[in-house]
Amino acid sequence: MACSNLTTMYLSSKPSLSDSSSLSFRSVLNPLPLPNHNSSPSRSSSVSPIQSSLRELRDRIDSVKNTQKITEAMKLVAAAKVRRAQEAVVNGRPFSETLVEVLYNINEQLQTDDIDVPLTKIRPVKKVALVVVTGDRGLCGGFNNFIIKKAEARIKELQGLGLDYTVISVGKKGNSYFLRRPYIPVDKYLEAGTLPTAKEAQAVADDVFSLFISEEVDKVELLYTKFVSLVKSEPVIHTLLPLSPKGEICDINGNCVDAAEDELFRLTTKEGKLTVERETFRTPTADFSPILQFEQDPVQILDALLPLYLNSQILRALQESLASELAARMSAMSSASDNASDLKKSLSMVYNRKRQAKITGEILEIVAGANGQD
Repeated sequence: MACSNLTTMYLSSKPSLSDSSSLSFRSVLNPLPLPNHNSSPSRSSSVSPIQSSLRELRDRIDSVKNTQKITEAMKLVAAAKVRRAQEAVVNGRPFSETLVEVLYNINEQLQTDDIDVPLTKIRPVKKVALVVVTGDRGLCGGFNNFIIKKAEARIKELQGLGLDYTVISVGKKGNSYFLRRPYIPVDKYLEAGTLPTAKEAQAVADDVFSLFISEEVDKVELLYTKFVSLVKSEPVIHTLLPLSPKGEICDINGNCVDAAEDELFRLTTKEGKLTVERETFRTPTADFSPILQFEQDPVQILDALLPLYLNSQILRALQESLASELAARMSAMSSASDNASDLKKSLSMVYNRKRQAKITGEILEIVAGANGQD
């Protein structure tokens, strides 16, 4: 009789096969212990960690979705502004073409004359002015860092040559950078604006003009970012003053580009994607009529036209820099949108797995409770 009772107690206390399998799956899917069968679960208990983590995952997925919407909107805004910058370059071409044509023909008549124009006077270089063009906003990848590093490298080169220098900063990012470094001499802080116009370019031209004419500096170099494509921009340094009599654009190594050769960029759509096409134009430089006579001395005319050409070159550099900034922002926002999409997919996968584990755990609790009641 005692043996029979012991056997009955052992069988009743031994878990069934379904219970053991339930516990093993439960230990893998959910670390929470099974509820006690002798007491009913309390409805006023605190929220389980899985429910809390699911809520946090949902909030994070929503946050990533909202961030993706913002980055997509910023990408579209930057694309629209690139088109506006393109239109500004196109609208400014007639003036620059006419100016180059007049410069060419005046210089043809002054070939044998010994002209003395202040903006073309070459002096021994003792001090150099650096016009550094940066952007006004961030969220554009390494756009601002690249041009600032270019300026720092040029400053080290000038220091190695034993030359003095001063900086003219154009753009809020460059202004804040140089303000935090008082050991770098800065002549003036300027802002380019959201869409550069002749007014902003004239402010820069007036400053460099006064520095060069007063012989405070012997050379002026322009550092800006040349717009190559939507995914590529190139920081460059051009010699702004002294000007070439024919208005040629020269770099710091003396390599000059014919002013009549001009490149125009166009933002187009190819196979559903935004692309940039660059076209090279040759400005017609037809000779003036041989019977044409100048009412004023050609030297005086050249002296009046070169400041205008200086202004047009600065304006073109500001427009190229703005287009590069907007293209960099488009690329950065596109990468951010892609990263947000990937993050959203991975978070959704984690959320679905946790939700499935929670549902499976609840089913196992029900099954374990039913087997316990049996």
